[in-house]
Amino acid sequence: MVLDPKYAYMSAYLKAEEPKSVGGSHIDRLSRVTNLQDAIGVIRETDVGAFLEGVSAKGFDDVDRSLWEYFAGRIAHMEAFKSIPGDMLKVSRAFVVKYDVANVKATLQGIVTGERTPLIPIGILHNEGMLEELATAEALQDVADIVTRARLAEFTPIVKAYDPSGGPKAKIAVESSLESEYYHNLMKTARSVKDGGTLMKAYGLVIDLVNLGIACRAVIEGVGPAAGDYLISGGYIIDERILRDVLPYKLPDVPRRIDFPQYRDIANEIASAYDKSKSVTVIDEVIERHKHATLRDLLSPQALSPLVMAWYLVHKEIEMRNLRLLLKAIYDGVAVDEVKRYLLL
Repeated sequence: MVLDPKYAYMSAYLKAEEPKSVGGSHIDRLSRVTNLQDAIGVIRETDVGAFLEGVSAKGFDDVDRSLWEYFAGRIAHMEAFKSIPGDMLKVSRAFVVKYDVANVKATLQGIVTGERTPLIPIGILHNEGMLEELATAEALQDVADIVTRARLAEFTPIVKAYDPSGGPKAKIAVESSLESEYYHNLMKTARSVKDGGTLMKAYGLVIDLVNLGIACRAVIEGVGPAAGDYLISGGYIIDERILRDVLPYKLPDVPRRIDFPQYRDIANEIASAYDKSKSVTVIDEVIERHKHATLRDLLSPQALSPLVMAWYLVHKEIEMRNLRLLLKAIYDGVAVDEVKRYLLL
């Protein structure tokens, strides 16, 4: 098989970007600083650190906004390469829709409650110059019209079907439907690209983990069998029916009702962590850690493939997540060691 020079070039370029990221040695040094300016100095030799040094930041909100701008800029930079293979571009554009989903969810919540939160400057809506319009939308129909014009029409019926008078259940239903549509589109993209089998496995395993998290949260919160409607179809190992079967039980009973050892162990981990903390946030902590490990193991070894782009995006996203946690802790005067357990390394 003839080596595609475009894949060779982009693979080499993206892999060369990884050592320029914030890593474990930076985190150790960040634990010894007490202000944002010194923290940025610690990471100045990284790509994101160099970017932040050129930003005038008066507080964490400025830094946070700059981190999102940096991430958006890196995505735009990669997508602008003339030599980027079409499959890599498809993977990137499908991936960033997760931020469109997050922005639509935030906007719907803001319309209902009257409390607006800043939107993330990443995604199709941002690229199309429609983010400000979304941020000021006053009605659900406005949101539906905006996503349709942004060529995200697959989300339009979900937004139109949302009835806020249904309360928390309606909110959970619309958010889970938006997430499901996003994951289904990821799988559709994976089926259409080179080495798509591995990418479908990666995304399918992530769906498994998301569903396990949904089930555990529903069990803790006593939602019962109704939570089965919020599960995402298309997982790799766990059939929806298995998770529907655990919904009537208590959290300690969930692991023994899961036949697959790897997911039984994760359910045990969640149950143990919840027993100690009594906080549902431990579900996200455990699930995110395993999602990262799954994607790293499947995607990071790949070369000369669209999967290199998939891993680059995950890698940069994790870097942003870790930095936001670390810099917020430093700004708030919280010891970095106290947030280390939330980091994905």
